[in-house]
Amino acid sequence: MTDDRVTQTPHTTIIERRGGGGGGLLIGAAILVAVLVAAYFVLMRGDSETAKNNAITSAAQSVEKTADKAGSAIDGATK
Repeated sequence: MTDDRVTQTPHTTIIERRGGGGGGLLIGAAILVAVLVAAYFVLMRGDSETAKNNAITSAAQSVEKTADKAGSAIDGATK
């Protein structure tokens, strides 16, 4: 009978840890910029709505004054 011969060769396993490389930081910065842009547009929309409401109020007051003047003129003409 023959004997089996087993030869073991020593080997070294090297495990290299990879850093994030800043990928997570870049994604976080992109999300922050997107939130800031969205907040800007929401705030500007609110200012636009306020300006529109103020313009409508001013126009309504002007129409009211004109109607009062017309009413006074009609009252004066009928007396």
